[in-house]
Amino acid sequence: MRVIQNEKVRTVLSYLIPFVLIPAVVIGGIAVFRSRGYSYLIFAVSALTILLFVCGFDRRKTGTRRLALVAAFVALASAGRAAFSFIPGVNPVTAVTILAAVYLGGEAGFMIGAFSALVSNIFAGQGVWTPFQMFAWGMIGLFAGIFAKYFEGRKLRLCVYAFFCGIFYSLIMDVWTTLWTYDAFNLPFYLASITSAVPYTAVYAVSNAAFVWLMAKPFSEKLGRIKLKYGI
Repeated sequence: MRVIQNEKVRTVLSYLIPFVLIPAVVIGGIAVFRSRGYSYLIFAVSALTILLFVCGFDRRKTGTRRLALVAAFVALASAGRAAFSFIPGVNPVTAVTILAAVYLGGEAGFMIGAFSALVSNIFAGQGVWTPFQMFAWGMIGLFAGIFAKYFEGRKLRLCVYAFFCGIFYSLIMDVWTTLWTYDAFNLPFYLASITSAVPYTAVYAVSNAAFVWLMAKPFSEKLGRIKLKYGI
């Protein structure tokens, strides 16, 4: 994979891709294609996610190592989601994404979150909701990486962040529900969707915090050593 050499280009793309291009593709795509073109939306979001990850390559020698770790965490998050699929609103995807992003960086965190949604939906079911899940979990990982210095080694802060990420995820998915139902954003319906989803959102938010609490120490020990040894 070729590293983008120009630092200014990398910086611009690092902001443009997650905050402008991917939201535009996800929201604009569902408005234009509805259910007919969700596979194209998934491909577009995947391509942009890979480009964002490449923007985080500052040294060629660490790129492949980071990529290998990203693949491992995508597999872990996807397997965890499948394992807990019998419990509505409970899965470790958010927790794995957050904890990995703290040590691997925001671009890697976005890729882990986005591709965990894509891969785990092989079992859970692909559809027009997949790009929204990719964006939601991707942004959760991105911000965890951006504020890594604030979170690293602070379990309580990580748990609080994971809790609010559960709410954020639900808010994003309710945007999809509204756009899918009305072909446009309808604020009263969106608020009604949020209200009706409160029990599910509460379970998801609390379970996120619980997963982070249980997983933070082993992740910290292992990823801390890897980061120190390989300079990732």
